[in-house]
Amino acid sequence: MLVDTEYTARKNNRLKRLIRKAEFEQPDASIADIDYGHNRKLNRTLIERLATCEYITEYRNIFITGATGSGKTYMACAFGMEACKHYYTVKYVRMPDLLIDLKSAKDAGRFTDVLKKYTNPTLLILDEWLLLKLSEDDAPNLLELIHKRRKHSSTIFCSQLEARTALCPMLSWIGYHMTLIKS
Repeated sequence: MLVDTEYTARKNNRLKRLIRKAEFEQPDASIADIDYGHNRKLNRTLIERLATCEYITEYRNIFITGATGSGKTYMACAFGMEACKHYYTVKYVRMPDLLIDLKSAKDAGRFTDVLKKYTNPTLLILDEWLLLKLSEDDAPNLLELIHKRRKHSSTIFCSQLEARTALCPMLSWIGYHMTLIKS
């Protein structure tokens, strides 16, 4: 009885720690609370299948696209919460914040250490993907991050751009093993 209580407490603490470290924009997001209203045209079967986190074991990526306010961030955080419940490490970051972090780390000579913050999580959620045009300094940093994550982790991309438009410049490195969701 005491062993079961301790085991449960440790699992709960581990889950809380994973959620805290993920730094979700919407930590209360849940797959169960996704609105499948008739105007949304969301594929419930696909979302429920992705909620099993099988895509993570297959190192597949998800690309969520839709207009402002359509629920892209909420859905990405809900997938991230499911990953935490499966005890995967997750990191949520907005692209502008990521690019600033990588650039300042490169300028300070800490690029490798900071890059690990984004390459180590099993699931990385990149929100506001290519909302702004990449600078010449940012492009190689982003390429390095995506390249290091290939074949050993999964990434969720959230963008207002259509998948083809947002992925064209990088299709050769992230376009493979991609599942598209229109929010």
